[in-house]
Amino acid sequence: MAYPLKIRPIHEQDRDDWDRLWRAYLEFYDTELDRDVYDATFARYIDPNITDMRGWIAWDGDIALGLVHAIAHAHGWRLEPVTYLQDLFTIPAARGKGVARALIEAVYADADASGRANVYWLTQTGNSQARALYDKIANPTDFMVYRRRMD
Repeated sequence: MAYPLKIRPIHEQDRDDWDRLWRAYLEFYDTELDRDVYDATFARYIDPNITDMRGWIAWDGDIALGLVHAIAHAHGWRLEPVTYLQDLFTIPAARGKGVARALIEAVYADADASGRANVYWLTQTGNSQARALYDKIANPTDFMVYRRRMD
């Protein structure tokens, strides 16, 4: 890594940077959400009383390079809870420089410290740049994701 990278939990003063990063992440997936979803989601990540939703931002000084969100939840096949890595994003200038790996490792460390060694996530099959990293640090599965039809 070519710069001093710092990963830390999301704080209230990070709102503008978090908004910018999360908006770019959602744009990558051609998704738009209402402002009230942004407000509620950010509030959950900074609320110390909500322990099942966690988020971190990667920083190079005062420049936000990326974010990661994780959700802890019970699992029907395990006694201990598991961690779902829901969102991972790095700005284009930070890609290929270890930022995404460091963000994932922050989730791994949090999961291990909380007794949730099982961490999983989803990505699009065509996201080859992300998958090149994921194939190095995780085991792919052959499961498909299905969503309820709302039509």
